[in-house]
Amino acid sequence: MDTENELLKQAELTAEQLSIFINDLIEKDFSRLVQILYRLDVSEDKLKTVLLENPTGDAGNMIAKLIMERIEQRQKTKELFRQEGEIPEDEKW
Repeated sequence: MDTENELLKQAELTAEQLSIFINDLIEKDFSRLVQILYRLDVSEDKLKTVLLENPTGDAGNMIAKLIMERIEQRQKTKELFRQEGEIPEDEKW
């Protein structure tokens, strides 16, 4: 996986593939991982809690789960606020 854009298309990835990618970032490019988590708006508090509660667990796996949850939340929110049809002329900018 070369770019974070591929990560954003995670619906096509398995949890294992995402976990492997995250573990690779932890080892080789931690700042990029932080940027991705920020871009996806993964809760820092939730991340800290999960990692502290499971100190011996696979960090890549835990972070991958949080990313998948966040992307699912974003999709649900988009669906919730999606408008049917076109925007009326008087409401356009």
